[in-house]
Amino acid sequence: MEDLTAEQAKVDADVEQVKTRRTRDRDRMDQGLISNPKDLQRMQHELESLERRITSLEDQELEVMERLEEAQKAHADLSARVVRADERLETLTAERDRKSAALDADLAEVLAARAPAVAGMPEDLLSLYDRLRELKGGVGAAALRARECGGCRLSLDPAELTRIRGASMDEVIRCEECQRILVRTSESGL
Repeated sequence: MEDLTAEQAKVDADVEQVKTRRTRDRDRMDQGLISNPKDLQRMQHELESLERRITSLEDQELEVMERLEEAQKAHADLSARVVRADERLETLTAERDRKSAALDADLAEVLAARAPAVAGMPEDLLSLYDRLRELKGGVGAAALRARECGGCRLSLDPAELTRIRGASMDEVIRCEECQRILVRTSESGL
């Protein structure tokens, strides 16, 4: 828009300069300051040439004005879109912040509820669980239900089930497929 405005100002100045020259030459002719017929004829041709130049410059000026008007409309449209995008961003940011605060509150609640459950657990077991949870998409331990691992959903083979049946209740058992800690329950099918 700045370039087009500068171009329009230049064309305006050119038009005014040519019009001033035309007026000056016409006044000289009208006042009878040119008496030589050849000079008068030359001056008449120059006036015609100046008229053509003025028409050409005015056409150029109109073209620049049209381009400037289009650029101003595009600028206004883009500015409105930026305002709408900023408003949408503000709304989404507020929503994100609200949801993040809710998640933080939920996390604090879960951690508070977890604290008594992990109290007295061996540190190496907690560290194994946390490492597995990080590696396995948030699930470090899975229930063994109906002879199937609740983490990977694969059935355990009979030899593995026999080994698990023979293990003591405080022994940490892991799934051979997904490596998660298997939690034995009354529904394990052992």
